[in-house]
Amino acid sequence: MRKYLITLVPVLMLSLQPGPHAGMSAVPLSPSNADDLKPSVSQEHVEQLVARLLTTHHYRKVKLNDSLSSVVFENYLKELDGNKAYFLASDISSFEKYRNNIDDQLINGELTAAYDIYNVFRKRYQERNKFVQENFVKPFDFTVDETFNTDREKASWPKSIEEQNDLWRKLLKNQSLELKLTGKADTSVVNSMKSRYKNLDRYMSRIKAEDVFQIYLNAFAESLDPHTNYMSPRSADRFNQEMSASLEGIGALLQEDGDYIKISDIVPGGPAFKSKLLTKGDKILGVAQGEGHMVNIVGYQVDDAVKLIKGPKGTTVRLQIKSMDAVAGAPPKEIRLVREKIKLEEQRAKKEVIEISQNNKKFKLGVITIPVFYRDFEGARKREEGFASTTGDVQRFLNELKTEKVDGVVVDLRDNGGGSLTEAITLTGLFISRGPVVQVKEATGDIEVQTDPDPSVLYDGPLAVLVNRFSASASEIFAAAIQDYKRGIIIGSQTYGKGTVQTMVDLNTWLKESEKVGQVKMTIAKFYRINGSSTQHKGVTPDIELPSAFSAEEYGESSQPSALPWDQIPSARFDATRNVDDKLIAKLRDRYEQRLKSDTEMKQLMADFAELKRAKEKTVVSLQEAKRKKERDEAEKRRKSITQAAGEPVATNDSSVPAKDPKDPKAPKKDLYLDECGKVLADYIAFIKNPQ
Repeated sequence: MRKYLITLVPVLMLSLQPGPHAGMSAVPLSPSNADDLKPSVSQEHVEQLVARLLTTHHYRKVKLNDSLSSVVFENYLKELDGNKAYFLASDISSFEKYRNNIDDQLINGELTAAYDIYNVFRKRYQERNKFVQENFVKPFDFTVDETFNTDREKASWPKSIEEQNDLWRKLLKNQSLELKLTGKADTSVVNSMKSRYKNLDRYMSRIKAEDVFQIYLNAFAESLDPHTNYMSPRSADRFNQEMSASLEGIGALLQEDGDYIKISDIVPGGPAFKSKLLTKGDKILGVAQGEGHMVNIVGYQVDDAVKLIKGPKGTTVRLQIKSMDAVAGAPPKEIRLVREKIKLEEQRAKKEVIEISQNNKKFKLGVITIPVFYRDFEGARKREEGFASTTGDVQRFLNELKTEKVDGVVVDLRDNGGGSLTEAITLTGLFISRGPVVQVKEATGDIEVQTDPDPSVLYDGPLAVLVNRFSASASEIFAAAIQDYKRGIIIGSQTYGKGTVQTMVDLNTWLKESEKVGQVKMTIAKFYRINGSSTQHKGVTPDIELPSAFSAEEYGESSQPSALPWDQIPSARFDATRNVDDKLIAKLRDRYEQRLKSDTEMKQLMADFAELKRAKEKTVVSLQEAKRKKERDEAEKRRKSITQAAGEPVATNDSSVPAKDPKDPKAPKKDLYLDECGKVLADYIAFIKNPQ
């Protein structure tokens, strides 16, 4: 059996997608000058190689043609000017000659389109930077009643200098008002904005040809699927260091997203993970040491941001955060974390026993929380006794829980982004007799059925698996197998839907260049449930769906335009158990829906999620201080309402939602989702004991 590592692995790469404070000018541009960035001969060789590799060995068999060329063209423009703030409409028209020509350039190792477009972008930035400096001579007038649309995805590029300047006036005014509403004085706002654009200018001045080449190749690579990327030598080195280094800090992986620093992943067991105050997709606006001054890091490169955020264990860092699910006009929040050295033990599974009261009866339930599917492959290879593994730990927990005579078991996979496929298979084997667990379809079309060979079943009692939108890859394989075998009940929200596996390719093994040329992460296979359905896009749909703030359209694989499609292959041969059937699921759903009618906490949470969704759809904000303050206060009220219902900041995933008992503020926090999962499992146990 092959060893796959399937997870939502972040790729630390430069992505020049400017925020709404970018610029443009109507000054005619000369064809080229001495300051223009130019490709190297080595880059031309790499371009040809990557094009050949991805069209030959990528799972999605694509042809380099005009249709793909147009997609790459659009991707590249979006990477450079996603908010349509640098280029003029006339610039875009002048680039049209490249729309159907990029496929030929990829084949021939030509980089004319990449560098011509970028060099125009670079000049437009320089012109806009001058405009920004001229507009921060004095504070803005925030008494004027006007509005600004924060979503420019469907907007057009400005057609005239007057249109550009008015757009930029509003862009800068909007950012300044955001700062003013945090309590800053007018002079402080001006200084902060000057500092922000000074950082951005420093960031832009450090862009090299290597970075441009990476952006361009990723516009091509990510047109095949979102998990295929090219990493320049510098980015590849950083990626490898992050994957192997002993982390000491907050336990978050970072990447550049335009001129923002974005959290690309949360490391299980780290301060960020344990605090529940950060989530993937949050943007870090400022960093402060202890009680020190908050440093604005908008415009920083990721290396510089990491230097500020990381530090000795035991020290405190304060972060100013723009939540990934924040509504337009919502203020940033400030959080405080104590740095720690992240240890493997902190990432391992944990066990607890909870009591659930249901229908005047008490049920004792074991809860096993698995943050990631881990396996010490080296220890396993050497056959070391007790080597670290998810299955080994869970096996020990199950034996302990049987001794403690629990009525049922919950396996909590919320926010588990994946890990070792081997562990997903062997873990499944603890709950089923021998049989297939997952099917793997290679790019060649070959299908491999991976099985649990052990006929023994360690635990055959009532089982529930708790998942959410950020349960992915190996988590989905385990949950899908439990569902297909009808071995337990899946509870929560639809999972992430990542049904692909990637491999890393060192391009220096293909090109005999004297210098490093980078790496490619490439999708080579897809995973399928034993019933033949792909986990791609669909993920795992729970038997009992709980309310969630995260929709498939906004988060997960389905939110990626280039994601591989869902499809189906023949079912593997397997014998399902009789633990769960459609009649039982219908009964459990009916009981759950009946509870919702009287469960004030869950009803409030659903109402707040619906209100939050409506608020996020509103992208037009006021630039008048009084009105904007009212909008902000309403947004904050919605956030607090969900915080009170869910017990933690709305920015966190819908995974752990503890809430203090209002009758006893000192009481342990309540996890609404785990509590409801426990009630469903209690109903299941009751039905087993007294079938009707």
